[in-house]
Amino acid sequence: MGIFEPFRAIGYITNNVPFSVQRLGTETFVTVSVGKAWQIYNCSKLNLVLVGPQLPKKIRALSSYRDYTFAAYGNYIAVFKRAHQVATWSRHDAKVNHLLLFGEYIVSVDVEGNIYTWAFKEMDNNLAPVGHLMLEDNFIPSCIMHPDTYLNKIILGSQEGSLQLWNISTKKKLYEFKGWKSSICCCVSSPALDVVAIGCSDGKIYVHNICYDEEIVSFSHSTRGAVTALSFSTDGQPLLASGGSSGVISIWNLEKRRLHSVIREAHDCSVTSLHFFVNEPVLMSSSVDNSLKMWIFDTSDGDPRLLRFRSGHSAPPLCIKFYANGRHILSAGQDRAFRLFSVIQDQQSRELSQRHVSKRAKKLKLKEEDIKLKPVIAFDVAEIRERDWCNVVTCHRDTAQAYVWRLQNFVLGEHILTPCPGNQTPVKACTISACGNFAILGTAGGWIERFNLQSGISRGSYLDVSEGKGTAHEGEVIGLACDSTNTVMVSAGYHGDVKVWDFKRRDVKSRWEIGCSLVKIVYHRPNGLLATIADDLVIRLFDVISPRMVRKFEGHTDRITDMCFSEDGKWLLTSSMDGSLRIWDVILARQIDAIEVDVPITALSLSPNMDVLATTHVDQNGVYLWVNQAMFSRSANSESHGRGNEVLRFKLPSIAPTEGTPGNYSEKAILSGPSLPDTYQSPHLDKQIPDLVTLSLLPKSQWRSLINLDIIKARNKPIEPPRKPEKAPFFLPSIPSFSGEILFKSGESDKEKDTQAGEAESNRKKSDLVPSHFLQFLQSSMELKNFTAFTDYIKSLSPSALDVELRMLQVIDDDDEQEVDKRPELNFIEMLLDYFIHEISCRNNFEFIQAVLRLFLKIHGEKIRRQSKLQDKARKLLEIQSSVWQGVDKLFQSARCMVTFLSNSQF
Repeated sequence: MGIFEPFRAIGYITNNVPFSVQRLGTETFVTVSVGKAWQIYNCSKLNLVLVGPQLPKKIRALSSYRDYTFAAYGNYIAVFKRAHQVATWSRHDAKVNHLLLFGEYIVSVDVEGNIYTWAFKEMDNNLAPVGHLMLEDNFIPSCIMHPDTYLNKIILGSQEGSLQLWNISTKKKLYEFKGWKSSICCCVSSPALDVVAIGCSDGKIYVHNICYDEEIVSFSHSTRGAVTALSFSTDGQPLLASGGSSGVISIWNLEKRRLHSVIREAHDCSVTSLHFFVNEPVLMSSSVDNSLKMWIFDTSDGDPRLLRFRSGHSAPPLCIKFYANGRHILSAGQDRAFRLFSVIQDQQSRELSQRHVSKRAKKLKLKEEDIKLKPVIAFDVAEIRERDWCNVVTCHRDTAQAYVWRLQNFVLGEHILTPCPGNQTPVKACTISACGNFAILGTAGGWIERFNLQSGISRGSYLDVSEGKGTAHEGEVIGLACDSTNTVMVSAGYHGDVKVWDFKRRDVKSRWEIGCSLVKIVYHRPNGLLATIADDLVIRLFDVISPRMVRKFEGHTDRITDMCFSEDGKWLLTSSMDGSLRIWDVILARQIDAIEVDVPITALSLSPNMDVLATTHVDQNGVYLWVNQAMFSRSANSESHGRGNEVLRFKLPSIAPTEGTPGNYSEKAILSGPSLPDTYQSPHLDKQIPDLVTLSLLPKSQWRSLINLDIIKARNKPIEPPRKPEKAPFFLPSIPSFSGEILFKSGESDKEKDTQAGEAESNRKKSDLVPSHFLQFLQSSMELKNFTAFTDYIKSLSPSALDVELRMLQVIDDDDEQEVDKRPELNFIEMLLDYFIHEISCRNNFEFIQAVLRLFLKIHGEKIRRQSKLQDKARKLLEIQSSVWQGVDKLFQSARCMVTFLSNSQF
């Protein structure tokens, strides 16, 4: 087991697969794909409500119906009921590209032209398709739709430009439309009968009457590219929305047959889906740029405005850093966005504003990409000054200025820091002092200058006058760092020279040469150690005060991309393009762990509590989180981790749990629960989430009282016997019964009562035990192999009544062992053992069953030990109990991980 194991990925919203929208009650939900998993958002606030399991391959098509979600991956179609996969359809021999909800059926189309029809409501009995048809060889399907009111009919568009109408019930092609000599990319039905809209790859849109095969109107996009998405408005306005491969959304007026409005900067990449909400002036769009947006048509001129949106990085992040005691992550990407991701609550993630980019771009008639700042290559943050002034400084690619940000308001700051105005060169390095008052910048020309963050005024430059230089370094400044008391400042040059400066006087105190070109430095303020990365792939640690080299680590075989210290300074984490992440123990001067991932790490950051590690990877738009198992696992210690050349291999963390695991903490299913015995199959397992336990929802006092019943009885025992009242009230005489019912009987003489009591006692000894309601429910449930009724009955009993029912099965007169074996009490005890085996295997009413089991064993444990026929049942119960508790314990370890993380984060 490694120190860090995969936890989850954040920052993924959607990808190039069209979404699926459905309405449940008064709420509207949208299902989107995020690679190998899917997510469901509530459209009222775009809150994430459900995340599906991880699939073996990337999702190629999505569809949804109520609690069911259908996801096509490779040649297969996975069927989910909420988050649980209930079936897999596997008749296709080629990749499935399209899914269409067709009443109570799902129509799937693969790239070779095979169309299958699946009945998902009857899949419990049969997983085979109910229909199949094969398209012509020269017809490659590109889109599929169902025209309203057309019974059992679908329309297929092709890459060749033709359109075909098929009846999937009779499996016949009814009609083939002439086509438009351009590949059809999308096709959608309109509120008007027989009218559809077709979007082509040449940028043209055709509104066509399929009943008469006549063109009604056509439109043409002004921007280059294909029409990738279409949607008709259903709120009474004659509008048609179209999205193109350039990210532009055009709104067309069908009555006036002209362009209504254009959303030019709707998305940065191709629009994959458009959907007008039913009877609402709201349009939803998704794009490959990892964003989901909602537009509302409520302005006076009828133009849409952005209502709400969710977005992530549209290009891979370059650098990340934990913020706010590990609750947030600051991330800068190649998409020119500076973002803040919440580790705890996904809704709190947002992009930092760059001062009205959309308005300025519209005013200057430029693209938003041209207005935005260039990608961030380095940044530093000081949490201590968040409420006072700007507390983040960023360096941008090929930019001679550094920018400051006010994280309290999530906006770009008012100051722009420009070092060395006379000879401007790009800013390459930055750092903020521990007090949060100063920002120090280093440029590509070797210039280092200090600025006041509150006013943005320069407070002097650092010059190496001892060697007669007009700059701090000969070449590029690749790193800067300040100590915790503003005593010294450390700088490193590209040519391998490291210098220690007096912070206030700005003169050189000491210097040393590495001997080769430097790439990056990291300084740990509490212990005063400086870690350097050079081109020779050697990691060196220096004591800045001495100054001398104190540690040297080797092991990476390719370019080292990033490194960071742990908060206590005992660990140094490094990543490389060889795909490895290595953890070095600074005190022991050795490697204590090494893991390898599929995609090389480009940046990393360890939370202040050392419980979560964040990484970014090549060509990945998300931020990946890893859990420090050494903090949450009892057995985890540094001696059990990898050493030397031993490298543990992991897959990247997923957005959703892998198959069979409620959480994706490692490559193996560490949270998988025990399998059910073949003898016991519950008919109600479809109501339970697999691998998890189900609680009884009873009051805590009810099942806890079963455990502490003896203590309660001893506490409630009267101190003195009850006193007989002077005048006893009138009461009806009753006789006891095994069924628990109160039976009334007329008065009889004492002699008759004694005679009848003796006869009843002798009959009870000779005949079988008279069954009570408790035993009747137990017997009937055992015969039906369904213990639901019995469980509901004992849950309705009070703790004392249930205790009495269990004690009624005690064998008191067991002097003759041969007679005891034939006693009916033992049969009922054996039935109860079978009941416990079944319920614990199914993990139903978990806490209540555990309490009843404890009371049962306390009463009948000695009898079970003495009877051989009960011992086998008890052993089987012990095995199942142990396996279930092992799975629950692993689940609690995962939950303990997040609970500890949240408590440490003071959330």
